[in-house]
Amino acid sequence: MFGTLTESFTSAINKIRFYDDEKALSKALIELKKNLLRADVNHKVVKELIEKVEIDTKANGIGKDQFLEALRKSLNQLLEIGGSRGFIFSSNPPTVILMTGLQGSGKTTTTGKLATYLKNKQKKVLIVAADLQRLAAVEQLRQISAQIEVELYENESLKSPVEVVKAALTKAKNGIYDVVIIDTAGRLAIDNELMDELEAVKNAANPDEIFYVADSLTGQDAIRTASAFKEKIGIDGVILSKYDGDSKGGVALGLSSQVQVPLRFIGHGEKMQDLEVFLPERIVNRLMGYGDIEGLAEKTANIIDEKTAKRLTQKIKKGQFNFNDFLEQMESMKKMGSMSSIMGMIPGMGNMSKAIKDFDFENSGELRNIKAMVSSMTLKERENPDLLNNSRKIRIAKGCGLTPVEINKMIKQFKNAGKMAKKFSGPKGMKDLQAMMGQMGGAGIPR
Repeated sequence: MFGTLTESFTSAINKIRFYDDEKALSKALIELKKNLLRADVNHKVVKELIEKVEIDTKANGIGKDQFLEALRKSLNQLLEIGGSRGFIFSSNPPTVILMTGLQGSGKTTTTGKLATYLKNKQKKVLIVAADLQRLAAVEQLRQISAQIEVELYENESLKSPVEVVKAALTKAKNGIYDVVIIDTAGRLAIDNELMDELEAVKNAANPDEIFYVADSLTGQDAIRTASAFKEKIGIDGVILSKYDGDSKGGVALGLSSQVQVPLRFIGHGEKMQDLEVFLPERIVNRLMGYGDIEGLAEKTANIIDEKTAKRLTQKIKKGQFNFNDFLEQMESMKKMGSMSSIMGMIPGMGNMSKAIKDFDFENSGELRNIKAMVSSMTLKERENPDLLNNSRKIRIAKGCGLTPVEINKMIKQFKNAGKMAKKFSGPKGMKDLQAMMGQMGGAGIPR
């Protein structure tokens, strides 16, 4: 997700080689400045960041560790401007969230992603279709709410968004909902009509949170529009959408300091799970190649319960991991979102996220073939791969439309993966895995 920015930092860090070498520091700062500007970070933000890093590094003695610490400290300060907080729920439910943004920013999709995030937090969510301007908006929300299994409030007989909001809030209070997310209308540009309507909806909803959804593909313009919404409506935070697109990523670095409100979430994929909380300290770790183990653990905990994890661990240790377990894990991994975002959370593996940007558990041809193969097996064959002799493999190949050679290759890969997992399942195995990951490269930045 932060591939371009991470490359900017690691490229600069590699310029620092010797202690007390001002030339090396100067080269590193020039490299950092050049790469940050190329990544579309605002020039004023870049200038302030470079100055702080230079002053702090020199104050503590020029060296790689001092440079790293100065960079980490400056990034944290930059990202925490405007406040930094997690999601706060109202003491008197429901918590009301107002979603605002320009048309085409991804506001309606982001509404679905936020609902998914809250549902995974065991919250009872009601989405409100209050965008009566765009004809497709209500239908889009119907499809999204059905997909994520969250209730939608819509009422075609009501002609104004204010009426829709009031009716939805009455339903939410009577239905004991935890959170209400209101999707509002947008325009192609900021105008008085849009702002008047939003002001009226805001007064009717009395929201606990007002989020502005900014399209990261618009670069620095996203910051300008967020500032305008803050001035005219008031916003509690920004959600950056489409961060996995052709965005260079720099908008995320300067947003908080320029708008003076926190960046709260980042949307980085097409799936409803592809929304991440923006926590400055964790983001800085990822930018510098350290990964985000806490974030990965939280993401995994929402998908795989503790009992299932323990059961699978025991099966792996005993070498009993079978095709049913494999399919179960594939379904779980699909729920975690894009593979590139997962890789960015693993220390030292951030540079691989770019290489597998387009990899998708759902659309991978190889995984589709594996699923087809497993679906052509009997229940006993799935549970005990050792039963798969040549005649069974030929039958399976005919059943899934693959060749016996392809079947043999996939079964061999599965068995090798099982052996590798068993090897890495113990304490010594984890050390071997960490050593192997270190050798594979990544940022290569020491703690």
